[in-house]
Amino acid sequence: MNTKDYVIKVIDKIKTRDNNEPEFIQAVEEVYTSLIPVLEQRPDLIKDNILERLSEPERMIIFKVPWVDDAGNIQVNRGFRVQFNSAIGPYKGGLRFAENVNLSIVKFLAFEQIFKNSLTGLPIGGGKGGSDFSPLNKSDAEIKRFTQSFMLELSRHIGGDIDSPAGDIGVGAREIGYLFGHYKRIKNSYDAAGVTGKSVAISGSILRPEATGYGIAYFAQEVLHEFNEDIKGKTIAVSGFGNVCWGFCKKAAALGAKVVTLSSEHGYIYDPEGVNTEAKLNYLLKMRADINGDLRDYAKEFNCEFFSNEKPWVRKVDLIVPCATQNELNLDDAKAIVNNKVKFVIEGSNMPITKEAMEYLKTHDVIVGPGKAANAGGVSVSALEMSQNVIRYSWTSEEVDQKLAGIMKNIYLSCKQAAQEYGYGYDLVAGANISGFLRVAEAMKIQGDY
Repeated sequence: MNTKDYVIKVIDKIKTRDNNEPEFIQAVEEVYTSLIPVLEQRPDLIKDNILERLSEPERMIIFKVPWVDDAGNIQVNRGFRVQFNSAIGPYKGGLRFAENVNLSIVKFLAFEQIFKNSLTGLPIGGGKGGSDFSPLNKSDAEIKRFTQSFMLELSRHIGGDIDSPAGDIGVGAREIGYLFGHYKRIKNSYDAAGVTGKSVAISGSILRPEATGYGIAYFAQEVLHEFNEDIKGKTIAVSGFGNVCWGFCKKAAALGAKVVTLSSEHGYIYDPEGVNTEAKLNYLLKMRADINGDLRDYAKEFNCEFFSNEKPWVRKVDLIVPCATQNELNLDDAKAIVNNKVKFVIEGSNMPITKEAMEYLKTHDVIVGPGKAANAGGVSVSALEMSQNVIRYSWTSEEVDQKLAGIMKNIYLSCKQAAQEYGYGYDLVAGANISGFLRVAEAMKIQGDY
C-alpha cells in the first residue's frame, strides 16, 4: 500500500466510524492529507500505524450535569471531557459552555489541541471539554450551581499531573473561579495546577486573560515581517468581541495597528477610528463580563455603525483575523476577501475557515496563519501558569510577555521550516500540522504501542 492509499484508508475508516461527527472529520482530514510527504520519508510511522492510533482518543468522558435553576426546577445538561493524547504531557485544553457543544465539536477541539500544544514546545498533551449549557440569560447563582455540579464529576478525571482544563467560549474568570473553588473543596488540596486560567488572586498567571490575543498579534507580526511588512499602521477586520478578540485588540493597538471591526451572531460594527483606546478596550471588558452583552451598545457608545446580519469580511483591510468560532468564514467570505485584495488571514479561533474557503484562499495566494499555531498563546501561558503553581512563584507581566513572544516566534519558525522541509513552500497551515505531528509521533513511538 502506498502512502496516499494509507492516509485515505485511515480517513475513510474515521468517516465510517464517526460519521455523525462532521467537525472532527474535517479536522482530521485537513491534518492527515498534509502529512503525506512526511509519511513518504518515514515509512516507520506507517508501519506503526501512527495515524490511526493518533485519531482515537485515549479517553472520552460524557456525563450528566443536573443543577437547580432559580425557580427551583432541576435542569439537566451534558458534560464532556475528551482526553485525546498524553504522549508529551498531561492533557491540557479548555472547557466550552455553549448550547451547540456536542461530542463532535469537543473531539475536533481536542484533536486540534494535540498539535497546538505540541507546537508550543512545552510538555502538555491534548484535551478539551465543555457542556451544552449556555451562561446566556442565566443568573450568577445559576451559573455557580451549574459549574459546581459540573466539577463534581469532572474532578474525578483531572489534576495537575493528569489533565488541567482552562477556559474557552462561555468560560471566563468567573466560571473558572467557581470551578476551581469547588475542585479544591472536593480534593481537599490546593492543586493549583489542576485548573488554569485562574485569577491572579487564586494563583493564576499575570497576562493569562490577554495571552491568546497577544499570541495572535505576535504571530501575525512574524508573518508580516516575512514579507518585509509590519503590523504597525495596518487596518484589521476581526470577528467576535470576547476574550480572544479583546486581547488581540489590546496588543494590536500597542503595536500600532487598528482593529476596525467586531462581530457577533447578529452582525458587526465598523469603527474607522479603531478599537484602540482605553475606553473602548474597557468597554469590551464590560461587554464580555455581561453575559447578555450586545455589540449594538458599543455602536451607540462610540458613535459607529452596526451592520445587522452581516459579516466583517466584506471590508477592505490589510489583515483578516477571525476570532469567534469554528467554520465562521465560508467560501463566499473567502471570495470577498480575495476581491478586496487582502493578502493575509490569521486564524484567531479554532478551525474558523471552512474546507472550501481554505482551498480558495490558498489557490488565490492569500497567506493563512493557522489557528493551531497562531492562537497557541493562551495554552502557552496556561502551561506557564502550571509551572508557576508548581514552584509556588509568580512572574511579572514583563517576564510572561517576553516568554510568550519567544514561544510564538519559535512556533512561527517551526511552521515555516517544516513547510519548507517537506516541499510545501510557505504553506504555514501544512507546516503547523507537520511540526506538531512529528513531535507527538516520536513521543508515541518511544513509549511503545499504546
